[in-house]
Amino acid sequence: MSGIIAQNSGRHTGLVKAASGGGDAVWNLIKTYTASSDSDLSFVDGTDDVDFTAYDEFVFKFIDIHPETDEVNFTFNMSIDSGSNYNVAKTTTFFEAFHREDDASPDFGYMTGKDLAQGTGFQDLVGILGNNNDDNCNGYLYLFNPSSTTFVKHFIARFSGVYRTGLPGSLDQYLAGYGNTTSAVDAVQFAMSSGNIDSGTISLYGIS
Repeated sequence: MSGIIAQNSGRHTGLVKAASGGGDAVWNLIKTYTASSDSDLSFVDGTDDVDFTAYDEFVFKFIDIHPETDEVNFTFNMSIDSGSNYNVAKTTTFFEAFHREDDASPDFGYMTGKDLAQGTGFQDLVGILGNNNDDNCNGYLYLFNPSSTTFVKHFIARFSGVYRTGLPGSLDQYLAGYGNTTSAVDAVQFAMSSGNIDSGTISLYGIS
């Protein structure tokens, strides 16, 4: 079943543990936040049962994330001081597949405007999003061993979203990179590049 997710009694097989030759991976739900016109949603170690020291792998799952504002990006950043500052230096790569509803301008390629080279600002996860009533984005973000005080903090993300209101289409966007710090990452924040997160849920899982 390599490359396939099988779910049975809360267990997912193949996706996380296959690379290391392990068996079933258990997804342990830690916390779910539901947006309601929030400027951001933040997961802070030691708050609301969030514990970034409990596992070596974490997954954020994003369901029906809807922006308040048209033509915005859904973004994230990390903190090493319990959320006082979200400014970890990041180096990333970003790819996109794109296809409009009118069958125009299909494309696939590297997005130089969405990567970072030691940038401390918020990293785009997906965009440019539309804010029609039925527009949204969905995806996941893996974060590896954030509590390490030896290694940099790698992450991988993939999202599907609806392109801006005037030219609706399908976005399929891929991100990988690392937070270039050997300090423990103890908070992760998600926000739109402009305006609020109108609705949607973000769930944090620890993988064991």
